[in-house]
Amino acid sequence: MSGPPSPLRDLKSRRGHLGGLETEYSPLRIFAWAALVGAGAGMVGAVFRILVHGFAEERGALLAPGGSRGVVSLLLSISATALMTTLALFLVRRFAPEAGGSGVQEIEGALDGVRPLRWQRVLPIKFVSGLLALGGGMVLGREGPTIQIGGNFGKMIADLGRLPLAVERTLVAAGAGAGLSAAFNAPLAGIVFVLEEMRPQFKYTFTSVQAVVIACATADIAVRILTGQGPAISILTFDAPPLASLWLFPLFGAVFGLLGLAFARLLVWTLDRFDSLPGWAHHAVGPIVGGAIGLLAWRYPATVGSGDELIPMVLALPMTAATLLLLFVVRFGTSAVSYGCGAPGGIFAPMLALGTLFGMAYGHSIHTLFPHLVSNPGVFAVAGIGALFTATVRAPITAAFLAIEITANYEQILPLLLTCAAATIVAELLGSKPIYSVLLKRTLARNKAQTSLRLSR
Repeated sequence: MSGPPSPLRDLKSRRGHLGGLETEYSPLRIFAWAALVGAGAGMVGAVFRILVHGFAEERGALLAPGGSRGVVSLLLSISATALMTTLALFLVRRFAPEAGGSGVQEIEGALDGVRPLRWQRVLPIKFVSGLLALGGGMVLGREGPTIQIGGNFGKMIADLGRLPLAVERTLVAAGAGAGLSAAFNAPLAGIVFVLEEMRPQFKYTFTSVQAVVIACATADIAVRILTGQGPAISILTFDAPPLASLWLFPLFGAVFGLLGLAFARLLVWTLDRFDSLPGWAHHAVGPIVGGAIGLLAWRYPATVGSGDELIPMVLALPMTAATLLLLFVVRFGTSAVSYGCGAPGGIFAPMLALGTLFGMAYGHSIHTLFPHLVSNPGVFAVAGIGALFTATVRAPITAAFLAIEITANYEQILPLLLTCAAATIVAELLGSKPIYSVLLKRTLARNKAQTSLRLSR
């Protein structure tokens, strides 16, 4: 009489049900592919991070204003950024238009079956053009390229392995989560991002969820091997605020609900304005936008770049609330212009920096009004890291995990949750839609209009 089957044998023989489709592939094989996708996304993401950081360091060393090199460094900054931005836009427009912007909406569209993933084009173009745009100082984040690269890497593995559609979509989702994990050393945020932000497209099964977990963990391991341990952004860790001060955080989040609505609408408005330019004017976008960013990079370096270096600076250096708000307003605009012109890059990192700036300004004001409640305004900066992201993307749990993982401020989880929940609720009540859903619908509408125009000729 034989005994009961072992758990391992049962797992090997089990037929995976992914997205309502039955597949002959066992979960263990799918987990192995997910690990491969995560490792690939992690290694590419780590190299991308290293190169972008290297560009930023070289830019800071070569383009310092003042002294005998002032005029030379100014001209170098303007010309180099203009050239890099122009080349990035040319590569995207000529070879892979879907590589422009963040690419998150492209992954969501692929999971929904309404957008193709042309990994042969997107992988090299997104990497090179993203490196040019971010290396030139555009106000964009590395997570957009790494998420899109990770998702396309999953598609590549599925195509090369001739895997069924259900497995393919699982690997695409796993690759996207791994890309976010690689961008910020944030595997939990990568997992939750897929489960929360991509919930309309992602098919929940035991196998698919575990594949995402494995890919994100593997990506984080690969990144840590190549770049080292520790959080993505090194800042002070703060004690948990007193319970009597917690009522201040929902109010803080409510303000971000308004700001998130404004930021989302500004992004779409900027995209529309650039798209409405006549054909000849599109060729001038790279030199003009890149030149303007280069000028700001030379004179006011804190107003450009992804914001990774800005966040610890805001928390470490004494800045007045007025200075913080001025930086917030300028970066609010440069973020929208950088994204709206079509340059490849994400909006996560710029939103995290914007949230930090506004949070620190808010913290200074609250500390002045209620010094007995808040001993350090930095707790609002940490809470603000995820707040604008929450209001714009509508993913509060992802935002909270991301802020905690990139700063290692684990005692701020309750203030973060209160802030993010309030930001989400207010944004929803104001009628704001999740930005990536808006961007996907916009892409589909533009493609439909272009197709109709071609057919009518």
